Parts: sequence; C-alpha cells; structure tokens
Amino acid sequence: MNESIRSALRSAGLLLTYAIIGSGVLAFVYDATHLAIQKNEDDARRKLVAETLVRGSYNNDLLSNQFILPADPLLDNDGPSSLGWQARENNQPVAVVLEATAPDGYGGKINLLVGIGADGRITGVRVVEHHETPGLGDYIELAKSSWIRIFDGKYLQQPDTTGWQVKKDGGQFDYMTGATITPRAVIKAVHHALQYAALHHQLLFSTHPGVRS
Repeated sequence: MNESIRSALRSAGLLLTYAIIGSGVLAFVYDATHLAIQKNEDDARRKLVAETLVRGSYNNDLLSNQFILPADPLLDNDGPSSLGWQARENNQPVAVVLEATAPDGYGGKINLLVGIGADGRITGVRVVEHHETPGLGDYIELAKSSWIRIFDGKYLQQPDTTGWQVKKDGGQFDYMTGATITPRAVIKAVHHALQYAALHHQLLFSTHPGVRS
C-alpha cells in the first residue's frame, strides 16, 4: 500500500479515536453536571414557590404537584399555557400557586407568583422577574421592601372591587410616592389572579388540577 495512503489512514484513525474520546468526555461531563444543575434549578423554583405559601401548612413536594393551565386573559400568561402548583396536607389540596403576569408595568411585563388558599385568601405574592426602573420599581421585590406582603390575607371581596387600586386612585393599597404605574400593574394582576381562582376553584382544588406536566 502506498505510504501516503497509510499515513492518511493513520491520521484518520487518530482523528476518529480523538473524536470518540472527546465525545465520551463531553457526555461524562454533561451527565455529571446536568443532574446537579437540574437539582439546583428545581430547588430554586421550589423555594420561590414555597415563599408564597404559609409555612407548615402543607406536607407534599410542590414540584411533584405541578400542573399546566391553559392560557387565560385573567392570568395574562405568555404562550399557550402557564404553570401552577398545588400544596397539599395529607393529600388534601390546601392552596395553589399560580403564574400570573402584569403586562403593563412601567418597564414592561412583571412576572408574578400568586399563592391562594382553599378559602380564597392570598397566602403570598412574589415577583419573579421585572424590568422596572431601579430605585422606583425595586420596592416590589421582597429583598428590598416588604410592600409585596401587603396582599397577604386579602381575598376577592376584601377589599371590594374599587378597593383593588392604589390609594391615589381611591383604593386601599399604599404605593411609593412618584411611582404609581408599577403598583397599579401588580395590584391589577393579583386581583385578576384571584378572579381566575374563584372562577376555576373546583378545578384548581381537585386532586388532578389542569394537565400534569
């Protein structure tokens, strides 16, 4: 066999060997890190969802009771669906956490999690993501202000419909002076989430809410 052909075959063989070894290393690294990354992401989501619920009020794994809800104007959710989580105590539904969006924040959409108990009362609200002006919109974040706790214990009839506004508009909710657009958006989104929960209470608090993910 021509020496140049032998040389080419040896080179091709070496390249193939390196490619196989490289692929194996990449697969090993992916397997070793993927599970850890997924666990960290799940833990972070589980923690955030849990913050909207009353501590000690449930004993199930929230991510194991995650469900999908179809898109609905009251949730202003992006895409064809949104996520929800059902909290249970001894396998009995006691609360749900819903993804909701305030589409009209000063800086755009404000993504929220709204926890609602089986009695219709809000157990907690958390901001997942926003693009509000630093300094003016930051106070909707729990890490920077306690304002978001203003919703705890509220329900659809308390306050009444006119009360679900900032005080400047005749409602019952405080706001930061000079920044009314952000709280207006959040208050409206939370109110809409309560309306959604009231309309779909039977579905949300059944043993098989929505479509399992």
